[in-house]
Amino acid sequence: MMIAVLVIIAAVVLFIIAMYNGLVRLRVQCDNAWSDIEVQLKRRYDLVPNLVETVKGYAGHEKGTLEAVVQARNSAMSAQGPAAKADAENMLTGALRQVFALAEAYPQLRAVESFTQLQNTLTSLEDTIQSARRYYNAVVRDLNTKIQVFPSNIIANMFNFKPREFFEVSAPAERDAPKVSFGSPAA
Repeated sequence: MMIAVLVIIAAVVLFIIAMYNGLVRLRVQCDNAWSDIEVQLKRRYDLVPNLVETVKGYAGHEKGTLEAVVQARNSAMSAQGPAAKADAENMLTGALRQVFALAEAYPQLRAVESFTQLQNTLTSLEDTIQSARRYYNAVVRDLNTKIQVFPSNIIANMFNFKPREFFEVSAPAERDAPKVSFGSPAA
């Protein structure tokens, strides 16, 4: 009889340990996925000053547009948490779209190799950020689900596991990466 009780207690303890470790594993994956997003966003932020300087040389009188990009970049860099970061990123994406729209008005800007390289790099980064965002949101979904379903919700509450915020783009028009087309340089 005593052995059966000990076996049941051991099974319960192992079950609790397994659930706890699963929650910790998902929390670490969330932290890692968020770190990946931040690395890609920092790369994006580092490109913005170069882009502004390149555009300034060819469309310097478009000061308002360039200042909007710098302001949006600074806001995005200082935003904390996935929801605030997503809102700030939406603003930055919109400001970058305006800068790239300038290229349509300034054919000489489209012909500048450094501008084209920056545009290609930013487009590639947008794809990488989108991929990192999808992975992060998938891990957050898994963690949040595990925190809410029985019986792991009991363990989650005992050890103070909290749901994470998704990193979402709010406006449907901004769910896509910026689409930039330079066409062929004017002859």
